[in-house]
Amino acid sequence: MARTGGGEAGGGSGDTPILIVDDHELVGSSLAQSLRHEGEDARFQPVRSAAGVLETAGRTERGLIVLDLDLGRDPEGNRIDGVRLVEPLVRAGWRVVVLSGSSDAGRIGSALAAGGFVWVPKNAPFPTLLAAIREARQGRSVMPAGRREELIEMHRRREGERRDLVTKLDKLTQREKEVLALLAAGKRAQAVADHFVVSLATVRTQIRAVLTKLEVGSQLEAVALYRKAHGG
Repeated sequence: MARTGGGEAGGGSGDTPILIVDDHELVGSSLAQSLRHEGEDARFQPVRSAAGVLETAGRTERGLIVLDLDLGRDPEGNRIDGVRLVEPLVRAGWRVVVLSGSSDAGRIGSALAAGGFVWVPKNAPFPTLLAAIREARQGRSVMPAGRREELIEMHRRREGERRDLVTKLDKLTQREKEVLALLAAGKRAQAVADHFVVSLATVRTQIRAVLTKLEVGSQLEAVALYRKAHGG
């Protein structure tokens, strides 16, 4: 299998440390225990916060890190996004195996573009996960040839679409953005007019301006773009 991806940490020896970062203790601890039974220097790191993951990685001998992209929430309720951890971990000298239970190709591609070495589906059979980790420790990827580049390209294409959408939305005035937000919330034009205490004709003029600036032909399309931009 071809060697691909970022991160040159680890020399492929049995002494290379393996750090499992996952918010599901059963999965993480089971992986670490199984790897230790095979003679690997592996341990599970529970997740409390993004900063905590980076702090632990910073004081641990560099090697291979198995990183779940969906790490739950911190004690304050903030989402812990594993994608954002990939680049600093790679920069610190870790080789990153990306785990994800999501089938979101763009998100996986984002992690690989940030330097992730290989992606392995989290729902893969347990022996497959172990085999992928062993191969990654040796500097080999289990991904089919070209799949890594394909996922990265999907991410870049999505990012391009997102930038184009942001550019279009930035053309709207503050009032036009407010009108669009109300339409996206399910309000009809008359309800929007009542909300701002203006005439229905004024709101319809604003709606036409929104459609023109967003380069769409209907309110439904405008609302769809708004929701896409706001993660809806």
